[in-house]
Amino acid sequence: MGKPYKLLALDMDGTLLNEKSEISGENERWIRAAIEAGIVVCLSTGRGYPSALPFAEQLGLTSPMVLVNGGEVWSSPTTLHSRATMPPDDIVRLRDIALRHETWYWGYSVERVYNRNEWIDDPYSTEWLKFGYYTEDAAALAAVAAAIPGVGTYETTNSHPSNIELNPLGVTKASGLKQVCELLGIGMHEIVACGDSLNDAAMIREAGLGVAMGNAQAAVKEMADAVTLTNEEDGVAHVIRTFML
Repeated sequence: MGKPYKLLALDMDGTLLNEKSEISGENERWIRAAIEAGIVVCLSTGRGYPSALPFAEQLGLTSPMVLVNGGEVWSSPTTLHSRATMPPDDIVRLRDIALRHETWYWGYSVERVYNRNEWIDDPYSTEWLKFGYYTEDAAALAAVAAAIPGVGTYETTNSHPSNIELNPLGVTKASGLKQVCELLGIGMHEIVACGDSLNDAAMIREAGLGVAMGNAQAAVKEMADAVTLTNEEDGVAHVIRTFML
């Protein structure tokens, strides 16, 4: 008897991709087997469209995608379904915090990612989806975190223990997957979600089966229903074999 799961939601960095940012042959084989068996495979990532699309194309996906931690939902790799933006004023003030504490920072606009080395001349000339900080100085990261509420209230997560990622309040990979469920006529209980970081927490909690990678942050493992192998050990293939096929 087949398992009741109809959709596999995959984080990319630290989950689907190995440390070389590649999809292993084993993961690709099992993803293609899942698709052949009628399972929808949905990339659910903090990445934006330009850096996620090549991997969707490599896997031959035509299914929905949840990008920028839920900031964009695509009904297919060619069709935008929804977008949640952040006010440019907020982006300017969030960048000021980074400058004050001398951290690395980046901002996802709809066209591309800007960062400390390449910042946009006019932040008001584009639509913003996400802002983030990175520093290995724990005190600086804590100071940044303490300053953020002075600008506004955001969905605050990370994709690495040394970073902070900000999306509009209520925008998460889980909120994105709920839109995907509406598009496909399925329920969150029919989803298996795999991830490794706090930006995966909402979807791991709310999916029918939430799976943490073997390399996941401790807090993510604690909230997951199951823990699989690491991203270097084809953990995604293991999830498909164990729980879906």
